[in-house]
Amino acid sequence: MKKMAHIIWCVLFLTILINTSAQERVKAYTIKDGRMFIALSKQLTDASLDSFITQYDLNDLALKQFIKGIYLDSLNKLGWQLDINNSEIFIISKKLGSFDDLRNPANKIMLADKKYFAEGFPVVSNRVVYGYNRYRNKLPFATNGSLVTFFLRNNKNANRVMLSGSFNDWEPDALAMKKTDTGWIATVKLEPGKYWYKFIVDGNWTVDTDNRISENDGLGNMNSVFYKPNTFFKLQSFSNAKRVYLAGSFNNWEARELLMTKTATGWELPLYLADGTHTYRFVVDGNWMADPGNRETLPNEFNDVNSVVRIGKPFLFYLKGYADAKQVVLSGSFNGWRKDELYMKKTAAGWELPYTLGPGNYQYRFIVDAKWVSQPEAINRDANSYFIIQPNYTFRLKGFDKAKNIFLAGDFNDWSPDTFLMQREGDEWVFPVHLSPGKHLYKFVVDGKWMLDPGNKLWEQNENNTGNSVLWIEKK
Repeated sequence: MKKMAHIIWCVLFLTILINTSAQERVKAYTIKDGRMFIALSKQLTDASLDSFITQYDLNDLALKQFIKGIYLDSLNKLGWQLDINNSEIFIISKKLGSFDDLRNPANKIMLADKKYFAEGFPVVSNRVVYGYNRYRNKLPFATNGSLVTFFLRNNKNANRVMLSGSFNDWEPDALAMKKTDTGWIATVKLEPGKYWYKFIVDGNWTVDTDNRISENDGLGNMNSVFYKPNTFFKLQSFSNAKRVYLAGSFNNWEARELLMTKTATGWELPLYLADGTHTYRFVVDGNWMADPGNRETLPNEFNDVNSVVRIGKPFLFYLKGYADAKQVVLSGSFNGWRKDELYMKKTAAGWELPYTLGPGNYQYRFIVDAKWVSQPEAINRDANSYFIIQPNYTFRLKGFDKAKNIFLAGDFNDWSPDTFLMQREGDEWVFPVHLSPGKHLYKFVVDGKWMLDPGNKLWEQNENNTGNSVLWIEKK
């Protein structure tokens, strides 16, 4: 009966829209019987559709692709279902929940299941390379080891203020803030990483208006962003400088993004950095310089050096043989395939270099006296060598017992068609990789032919109209 009532409502909704929209193509967002409904004409202009998407903050739904006839799994992932779909119009709907005040944007947070936030907002992800905090009207949140003190300025007349965020599954009643002479505070124990939060002032959810960094969570709500730092960059002296910036490999060497704060003894900037090896320099009133307080450096393309900071455990790269080589350079996806940075050290057995990297999938090659080579033991000597740190998922393809070789390609290895060679185990081809939480696209390359995963029903269209298989990885 409920399903029949739902269908009848969709038909009535469509009829009303058609009858009242003779002069204007259909575009509507409404709520009925505990569900949200979106109806869109497939003849809408791009400008009209863009206006609708902006008005209701629906960028995460890929509505333009739907109009073009491409059905993406992301809609289902966010809880929407396709009710009507014909040549003229489509209607999608989603269950709201049992909240009385559906106009309160805070309820959008509570309506999202925790699985969505775990996938979309991991605390630490290899997709987040760096992060920094920017505030107006107040100092950065005080940090003492793992303890962070969140501060809401003013609101002195409030009776109750709570702190809620990704660090406590957005529970509205878990973290009560304490009133002070200048506002409200609450202390939270956090590991380094990226977090989302809001304040709840007398029941009203609000972003931190003094925080310059906020993000849309894909459900129509803005959240304030906080990065728990794990690296503190300091430049002593230069008290007469007007501006000092930090620039490095982590922010693509953007010279005017990371403005450092002047202190009594120089300049500083706390930063969150993902595990790995990062190179950097300071820009003092327009002049670039290495960190005089850091002895560890790597050569750069300007016949100078960049300072280095390493986070995590080193991985030992080695190349056997080549005893007569004069110079061997390591180059890979982890350093932008640079040819002039990672010079390897000669040993009795060959060449080696320790290099710090975080969990991930990496490709690399060696440059031996200006000639590119792969590992001697590699099956495909013409392709890049690879290694996986902390694999957490194994791709499997059943059958194809007569195939000569099968490769795995996806957004996790830059869609390389000849690097990740799958191995035969029983009646399957397998390959383990490291995947960050969230959505990933991939395909198999069977004897040179690209194909979708026949064992996975989830896929979405691509720019070549050949489709990509879709995989969602949940945070553990």
